[in-house]
Amino acid sequence: MADFNYHHLRYFWAVAHDGNLTRTAERMNLSQSAISVQIKQLEDHLGHALFERRGRQLHLTEAGRITLDHADTIFAAGRELVGTLRETGQTRQTIRIGALATLSRNFHIEFLRPILGRGDVEVILRSASAADLLGALETLNLDVVLINQPPARDSVTHFVSHRLSEQPVSLVGPPDRLIAPFDLKSLLETQPVILPPPDTGVRIGFDALTDRLGIRPQIAAEVDDMAMMRLLARDGVGLAVLPPIVVQDELSSGRLVEADRLPGISETFYAVTLKRRFPNPLLAELLERPEI
Repeated sequence: MADFNYHHLRYFWAVAHDGNLTRTAERMNLSQSAISVQIKQLEDHLGHALFERRGRQLHLTEAGRITLDHADTIFAAGRELVGTLRETGQTRQTIRIGALATLSRNFHIEFLRPILGRGDVEVILRSASAADLLGALETLNLDVVLINQPPARDSVTHFVSHRLSEQPVSLVGPPDRLIAPFDLKSLLETQPVILPPPDTGVRIGFDALTDRLGIRPQIAAEVDDMAMMRLLARDGVGLAVLPPIVVQDELSSGRLVEADRLPGISETFYAVTLKRRFPNPLLAELLERPEI
């Protein structure tokens, strides 16, 4: 773009990273109005507002977030050029992914597999609670959120839930706790169990199952983190109630054994996006494929 003014882009880039026009003006020894004029000219050239003001705070618009991603790439390439003239910097794409802190790490890897190891892609992965992740998605600080319960969708927040996978849930434990012959009812009557919290879909299904069987299981632990459930099962604390994908490496090695599938209980994984005019192009590679 021959008439593109990169000075305008640099002023925008500085304000976007500082998050404050006054701070940027002081740091660059310029007036706020001078910087505002430069950013306004960039907005006019691009045809989109890049910031919106909420009270005294500046927030990036969707077009602003995309512009910032490109600006990061442009100025990073410039630094690479100055650092060494023997290499040509690769154009890198960035995708920001939020994942529920309790979600299976193996599932994370399977979701990201199409873009992992690519030299032109930078993956930024953040873990947090569902509320924090969805808030970050609304403010365009994330491109997609991995979660196990779809959020409510209303006229204000246009979340889109993409169903990625439905995984069966099993009883899983060390071999010395699973000496055949055994059946599901006898296992639940005699072996301690490691369970997810009561407010999860898997736990609700498990409680309904034991109620139908007339069993009151011995609860060894209630854990809201699948990685911790895996460690407790490996240490022989009890039989864990979880999707086998969480412990696929241990199942392959024989360190853990899948005792039995729990009938009627599964965990569904979703990728949640926001309806956007300019979606991250990398999302298509992650979402437009068969179930994980």
